[in-house]
Parts: sequence; C-alpha cells; structure tokens
Amino acid sequence: MNQALFIVWRESVEALLVIGILQAWADQQQRAQRLLGFLWAGVALGLLLSALLALLILFAGEAMSGAGNEWFQAGMALVASLLMVQMVGWMHRHARSLKDDLRRHADRQLARQGGIGLLLLAMLAVSREGSETVVFLYGAGARLHGTQLGLFAIGGVAGLVLSGLSIALLHSSRRFVSWRRFFAISEALLLLLAAGLLVSASERIGGQLLAWDLPEMAYSLVGDALWDSSAWLSDSHGPGSFLAGFAGYRASPSALTLLVLCGYWLSVGCWLLQRRTGAQACPA
Repeated sequence: MNQALFIVWRESVEALLVIGILQAWADQQQRAQRLLGFLWAGVALGLLLSALLALLILFAGEAMSGAGNEWFQAGMALVASLLMVQMVGWMHRHARSLKDDLRRHADRQLARQGGIGLLLLAMLAVSREGSETVVFLYGAGARLHGTQLGLFAIGGVAGLVLSGLSIALLHSSRRFVSWRRFFAISEALLLLLAAGLLVSASERIGGQLLAWDLPEMAYSLVGDALWDSSAWLSDSHGPGSFLAGFAGYRASPSALTLLVLCGYWLSVGCWLLQRRTGAQACPA
C-alpha cells in the first residue's frame, strides 16, 4: 500500500505540474480556449496510451506461467528500479529549468504545428509519467493477491488524491514548502523505493537460479541467510514490514541480497557525492 501511494503520488504530482505549466502558458496565448481544448485532448490521449501499456503488460504477465512469469516479473522490477534512479537524475538536471523548457517547447510546437503541436507535447508528457507509473506499480505489486492487492489499489487511489492536495499546498504556501525541498525529499524516497525493487528483483532471480544445476557455493550465496535479526526488527510486521516493502530491508538476508544492497548504495553514494562536488568521486 505504501509503495503504491508514493508511486502514484510522486508521478501524479509531476504530471499535474507539467499540465499546470502548459495550461498557464495556453491561457496567455491568443485563442486560449481552442488551445486548452488541444491541451486536454493531449492529456486524455496520454492517459489512454498509459492504459494500453498497462493492459499490454498485464496480458504479457498472464500469458506466461511458471519460470517465464517469474523472470518477467523480475525483469519488470529491475526496469522499474533503474527507471527510478534515472528519474532522480533527470529531475535534478531539469527541475530548475522545467518551466522555461516546457514554455519554450510549447512556443516551438505552436509555431510549427499549431494546436496539434500542443496536443502532442501534452500527450508525450502525460504518457511518459503514466508509463513510468504503470511500470513502477507492476514491478512493486506483481506478486500481490487478495487483501494485499486491494490495499495496494487503495494506496494508489490515496496517492492520486494526495497529489492534488500536494499541488495545492505547494502553490499556496511556497514560503514553508518550496519546490526544491519537495523534489529533494521525493528524490530520497525514490532512491529508497528503487533499492526495495532491486532487492525484490534479485530475490526473484535468485529463486530461479536455485532450480539450476549450480556449484554448491552459488546455492549458499543465493539461499543461505547470513544472520537473523527478526528478534529485534522483523520484516513480516510493524516498522520492519514497512522497511521491507519500501526500502528492501531483510531480517535474514542472503549474501546475494547483501551484495545487491551494498553495491546499490555504494553506487548511489558515489553518484550523489560526484553530483555535489562536480568531480569523479569513485573509481570507474
């Protein structure tokens, strides 16, 4: 539920921000009402494309069974994790200039293609956010069933509602909650969630590798727990369960899980340090 809430909230805020910028731009143009019609048509088409992608992914998942389905789900979780890290980098590079960039693109599209250009710009922007949402949600919730799946869906709806409230809050109280602070907090949460999805993908891959004829050391690497800290912080209930779903915490991690987490956070830490200092922080 928490994963779905954050994913939908974060992606919806970004989509609403883009739509708001384009709407404000269209209001300042001649024939504003006509342009707004093209804008909302583009938004609708973007949502339709995202829905088609969701159906395609669900169909592909249902069409596979057994090991094929497990590999597909692992691949989707891995893609979702990588996309989240890529999104953090993209937002860091473009957050400050997003408004000016969108207005510049809108001016260019209007000059070249008229209202159709604005429609295409809105469609591409919304379908990008929607497609990311679809991939993230499938990567996070593919294994859920019954009550857990219902709570996951409720979390998604709650995230959509929360995104509207967040946009209103950010526009009305910039003195207290700045866009820069909002994006910094959401970047940190995205990196945590990406770690959780990466661990989930590695465990699914590890589960499939256990069925292969591998050396004994490989089985130990994938299947044996290095320790058990469930007496202090269980990953099946309470705060540990939240950390397990959101950030990849495991009370009884295998060597593979530990290597994946350490490699991920070492890479992210080097990247963040390089971003802050402007120099190469880690060896290639």
